[in-house]
Amino acid sequence: MATYKKRGYKPKPVKEKGESIDVSEQDSTTAEVFNTLDEGANKAEDFVARNQKGIFIIIGLAALIVLGYLGYGKFIAEPKAQEAMNEMYTAQKYFDEAVNAASGKDSLYTLALNGGEGKFGMVDIASEYSSTPAGNLANYYAGMAYLNTKDYTNAVKYLGDFSTDDAVLGPVAKGGMGDAFVQLEQLPEALEYYEKAIAASTNDYTTPMYLLKAANVAQTLGQSDKALGYYKRIKTEFSDSDQAKNIDTFIGRAEASK
Repeated sequence: MATYKKRGYKPKPVKEKGESIDVSEQDSTTAEVFNTLDEGANKAEDFVARNQKGIFIIIGLAALIVLGYLGYGKFIAEPKAQEAMNEMYTAQKYFDEAVNAASGKDSLYTLALNGGEGKFGMVDIASEYSSTPAGNLANYYAGMAYLNTKDYTNAVKYLGDFSTDDAVLGPVAKGGMGDAFVQLEQLPEALEYYEKAIAASTNDYTTPMYLLKAANVAQTLGQSDKALGYYKRIKTEFSDSDQAKNIDTFIGRAEASK
């Protein structure tokens, strides 16, 4: 069969298997790649040259932020925290004396709250040093001092501002809020915070204490099933605690009221 051939057409030679690519063609491709890279580099250099001032400003600001953060921690935060601890020493001394005093507790708690001997009390420390560990701890002391002086609204306020992961202080702060709500005759809120105290940590000191308080409040609110559950938990998990001494009486009362 005849095959049509275009005028001037020359068939391309077919590469034999294993035949290498023309070196001149490879050189040409390589040159194009390097030219492209050079062109990209030139564009990057042009961008840097045109925006050099802005780039340096950004780098400078980033450095200032990092140095500022480090400087704040070293030269501001640390000295402020130490200053707060020094201020707290006298207020804490008054608080400890109030806890151990046979009489005159209220006046000592008041000194712990408001200060004496030219030093801040817990209220001022909590306000002036709120960003420091001492400022946070001052909320706890202030809340407990207010609780003991029967200022239950302020007790709730300051204990609510205190935060900690401590296995004892955490539950005691939540339980203190529960005690304050009982005195304010807000029993649902009291039960809520007793339950938060129970959930905050499991230990032989705070857990049975707040289980009993939660159970008694639940019983008063008519939640006998919940009360019974808390009483039984005291009997099974904390049988050696003071709260377990008359627990069968409480269990019987809860079962009878169901």
